[in-house]
Amino acid sequence: MKIMIPRGIRNCNPLNIRKGKDQWKGLLKVQNDKSFYQFKAMEWGYRAAFRLLRTYRVKYNRYSVRTIIERWAPPSENQTRAYIGFVCEEMGVPPNFILNVGSLQDDDVYWACELVRAMALVENGNKCADLIRKEEIKKGYVLAFEPPNPQRG
Repeated sequence: MKIMIPRGIRNCNPLNIRKGKDQWKGLLKVQNDKSFYQFKAMEWGYRAAFRLLRTYRVKYNRYSVRTIIERWAPPSENQTRAYIGFVCEEMGVPPNFILNVGSLQDDDVYWACELVRAMALVENGNKCADLIRKEEIKKGYVLAFEPPNPQRG
């Protein structure tokens, strides 16, 4: 039996970020998907997702699981309530749970990574849970927010 790999996983874009004006770091030079970005590796797709989620917090005052997902997956395109319910159940938190995406505090990093892991499960389906790896998610967070190490010479 042939297993179909979901588009988000094939594109290394596990949260299915739609194409727009952004020129994300880690994009493939040739973009064959007409609707969604394609990244070189999963951590680059996660990095882009984290940067977007931080923008939601900073620019749009989206702090809770509910308000983040209401913007990410609006009811005009998604079953938003079901999306929120699944993510909250996966994370073991209520919909009004507050996140601080972009913080380097251990608890904030943990919960942001858990949010993105649960969202990737929604976007790609539970059958590919083994393809949504916590270490790649964490690498994406580091790429998104940790300052580069200064070169000593």
